[in-house]
Amino acid sequence: MPKILPFILLLFIVQAALADSSSRYEISELRTEYLEASKDKAVAERFNRKMSKYAAKDPVVLAYKAASEAVMAKYVWNPYSKLKQIKTAAAIFEEAVALDKDHPEIRFLRFTVEHYVPRYLNLSPNLESDKQVMISSLKAHPDSGISADFARTMRDFLLTKDHCTEAEKKELRRISI
Repeated sequence: MPKILPFILLLFIVQAALADSSSRYEISELRTEYLEASKDKAVAERFNRKMSKYAAKDPVVLAYKAASEAVMAKYVWNPYSKLKQIKTAAAIFEEAVALDKDHPEIRFLRFTVEHYVPRYLNLSPNLESDKQVMISSLKAHPDSGISADFARTMRDFLLTKDHCTEAEKKELRRISI
């Protein structure tokens, strides 16, 4: 029994470490934190600090890391710093999309960021392709693998403002979620 005790202790430590790292980056929590970060500078700074520590390669979590960089651009006053935040976010989004090019949540996050970047900066090259992935996943719902709540969020966002053409909006309204 004494020989097995160090092994059990090591197993317990590894398990606790894994549980801690996975719970810190739960997608449902990241969604909530991102939404709150978009409305409050202190929350945005805390969210950005948390996400900057993320070093693994889950593509959806990477997309939230990118979004945390982009949301910080809202709160910095220096135009150079804003541009730097947006370019950092774009690079992380590219990495996330390269890992999973058809994931609608990754595409949704990048779309929401790129949509609000001023067009004259030419930093929004993926709007159309991201929108098509989102619309395709909404048409395929529930087989697309996204939750009904998130599908509604995505559809509702696409139906606002000038995100879609009238024909696309008509198509989106016909999708029951």
